[in-house]
Amino acid sequence: MRPTDFSKRLTDFLTGYLPGERGASKNTIASYRDTFILLLTFLKESKGISAERLTLCQITKEIVVEFLGWLEKERHCSAATRNVRLAALHSFFKYLQYQTPESLAEWQRILSIPVKRTEKPAMNYLSVEGMRLLLEGPDQSTRNGRRDLALLSLMYDSGARVQEIIDLTPSMVRLDPPCTVKLIGKGNKARIVPLLEQQVEFLKIYMTENKLLVPFANMYPLFCNSRKGKLTRAGVNYILTKYANRAREKEPSLIPEKFSCHGMRHSKAMHLLQSGVNLVYIRDILGHSSVQVTEIYARTDSHQKREAIEKAYSDVSPKEAPPWLTNDNLLSWLKSFNQ
Repeated sequence: MRPTDFSKRLTDFLTGYLPGERGASKNTIASYRDTFILLLTFLKESKGISAERLTLCQITKEIVVEFLGWLEKERHCSAATRNVRLAALHSFFKYLQYQTPESLAEWQRILSIPVKRTEKPAMNYLSVEGMRLLLEGPDQSTRNGRRDLALLSLMYDSGARVQEIIDLTPSMVRLDPPCTVKLIGKGNKARIVPLLEQQVEFLKIYMTENKLLVPFANMYPLFCNSRKGKLTRAGVNYILTKYANRAREKEPSLIPEKFSCHGMRHSKAMHLLQSGVNLVYIRDILGHSSVQVTEIYARTDSHQKREAIEKAYSDVSPKEAPPWLTNDNLLSWLKSFNQ
């Protein structure tokens, strides 16, 4: 069977356009691929259209809208997940505008499908005391405990995304002063983040113990599981959740009920902000594309808002209490009023 125009365009989009022209990361390409797997599943189950026979002319705005509804109703996806899938489809049909302009009108109809509004959840982050309690959790007398402490300390100290931690190799860490770590973020953008020497001590112990400082280990995963394989997102989240639960048992008020790996990143950003670090530097440490993204931390930090209000405060309240507040006999005061 000959390949269809859909299969040709999708293959070029995933293997050529995204990595070659857009410079998309492996994670972005994998997310887009998963979107099309779901679309093909929907078309097979709901429309009886097999992947082998699917052509571009069969994909319309109405089909895409049905697919998005199927994600929410049948697969119980959240509105945020639905928006992620729509973003992948939008990217594909923007690409098709230039590849198959004869169907431009239909592609623009699909591009007109709006994202759904979603409620932004409250940002979860730990106080300095909460972070200290969390990092006291790993048992440093065990091999796994030393690995977990090095992992969590580095995740907090660098403000790294979970995938950035997973992708680290020993060659990306500098343990001699000035200590730094090289992180590869979204869009394969690299950044150098300084590390505190106190936190690096945990990393040195871990790397020495696991023979990660020798030259032949340069490209090994920095953090691995019991099978010497790279940790997964689920694996890192499992480690964090374990110690967050332990810390919550000791001090429930310091650890939120829901605390994810991204909460470590939020915590670092908030602690930097509260220490007076400029938003521009926080942007560079976190690898944000714009300082406007970083401003979310300034909007969230009620402590700094309160301090700013107190600095600008002018006392305009009355210096003396009204007479009726100091007069026990309200009736007599009223009778004598304005006489």
